[in-house]
Amino acid sequence: MEKLVVIGLGLIGGSLALDLKKRNGYKVYGIDQNPEHLQKALALGVIDEASDFSAVADASIVIIAVPVDIIPQVAVQVLDVIGKETLVFDVGSVKNEICKSIENHPNRENYVAAHPLAGTEFSGPEAAILNLFDEKVNILCEVDKTDWKILDKALSVFKKLNMRIKMMSPVEHDRHIAYVSHLSHVSSFMLGKTVLGIEKNEQHIFDMASTGFASTVRLAKSSATTWAPIFLQNKENILRSLDEYIKNLNEFRQLIDTDDDEALKETMNNTNYIKTVLKGIK
Repeated sequence: MEKLVVIGLGLIGGSLALDLKKRNGYKVYGIDQNPEHLQKALALGVIDEASDFSAVADASIVIIAVPVDIIPQVAVQVLDVIGKETLVFDVGSVKNEICKSIENHPNRENYVAAHPLAGTEFSGPEAAILNLFDEKVNILCEVDKTDWKILDKALSVFKKLNMRIKMMSPVEHDRHIAYVSHLSHVSSFMLGKTVLGIEKNEQHIFDMASTGFASTVRLAKSSATTWAPIFLQNKENILRSLDEYIKNLNEFRQLIDTDDDEALKETMNNTNYIKTVLKGIK
């Protein structure tokens, strides 16, 4: 039975553990700095054993699923002790800083910089679910720096997870993900903050919240521990995206303020094209 070590037992790390246990029969060792996470993961069957970094040395696969600001440090720590055939990959949603931190490591060829575009608004080991990654995109960066045998092993793992692979540079990844994913979270957090600031009666919010509001603020339930480091790690790209978003909000506000019915309709009709772009996404 091959040994899989998962460092960070939240939604993504836990879901990977569950899926790979089911689909490939790995024995899963879990590492987490939060003792409660370890105990929950054990009790829920997410992992087979709670462990520490001593488990990394003879692992077949090591998955790093900690907050993005900690990944560089953990990646180096793992690469320092792995065997020559060990596959190491992270799942962070910011890639450039991670790739730079390991670019000169002697075991860089054992590393795959990955970002599975999957998740929910929930966190912790109890959020782990089966089939989270089915038909989702997994972005891989700098695959040319990974040994071909290690990369082949990684692709086999991702195939078992039923993921679709896309490759791009870390810089390109961070730029695109800023407005496709990160900006959505900023928007959701701030919409939630705005409504909470205006409407002090929580029962009114609950009673009057439509499915539209609930779906729009769903991401505001996400973990601040996870997302604050993401916003700061990808700061430049997010700020550029935010500037454009704020400009569009101000222009839309101006159209409402001046009762410009035709321009309002034109703006919304033009934006309806997003339906075509996102056709087929569930």
